[in-house]
Amino acid sequence: MCRSSEIPDVFLRFYEELNDFLPPKWRKVEFVYPLVGHPSVKDAIEAVGVPHPEVDLILANHVSVCFSYRVQPGDHISVYPMFETFDISPITRLRPCPLREPKFVADVHLGKLAVYLRFAGFDTIYRRQCDDAELARISADERRILLTRDRELLKRRIITRGYYLRSTNPKIQLQEVLHRFQLTLPRPTALQRCTCCNAHLEMVEKAAVFNRLPPGVQRDYDEFFRCPQCDKIYWRGSHFERMSQMLHHVQLPENEKRLSS
Repeated sequence: MCRSSEIPDVFLRFYEELNDFLPPKWRKVEFVYPLVGHPSVKDAIEAVGVPHPEVDLILANHVSVCFSYRVQPGDHISVYPMFETFDISPITRLRPCPLREPKFVADVHLGKLAVYLRFAGFDTIYRRQCDDAELARISADERRILLTRDRELLKRRIITRGYYLRSTNPKIQLQEVLHRFQLTLPRPTALQRCTCCNAHLEMVEKAAVFNRLPPGVQRDYDEFFRCPQCDKIYWRGSHFERMSQMLHHVQLPENEKRLSS
């Protein structure tokens, strides 16, 4: 089908959470995209606002294609979100393979989320001073999922794994990540990562850190962890309990609206 202007049409349809990036009139329906020139399907997808790392499957006329596929007049393009924990072979995967143990790099505005992810034991790089080019390089070189609220950053060509956070609330953001990548959080019984620098924590004898502890901690606690990178000392005190309860609470779907209030 072509319009009277003789600009050929392509028909696009986006599924599930990819609709979050679209204006209401294009959500959950097939809509017309005017084909100008010979764009790749990646270019067409990003032209309407959907960052390519959010996409894991593209069907052109019911056949799976890669990002480099050149859109043809009259094509019907169906676009699906990431299947990070599923193997959808033998159709064309748009990223090399699922990450069985997800690793993250968080944008500069996601410091609180990075703390939550590290406390939960997830390898999460976060730097207060890190420009877009460096974030993209880290994501690509280390096969890390880039977490951000910057759509344009996610459109950088070298990024293959990324997620656009819909909420500005760190607890809801954590819930989004858990849901998106199908992660479960058993109630922590031991501290695993430094929430300041992401290094693995090591158990340390109480005597070795005794003089660095507040008097009440010296008296009430016997098990301690030390960060080998920044030398911060951790113990399972009231802060640990509050964080553990928060992680347990944030996993519960029925609490989503309550957390956002």
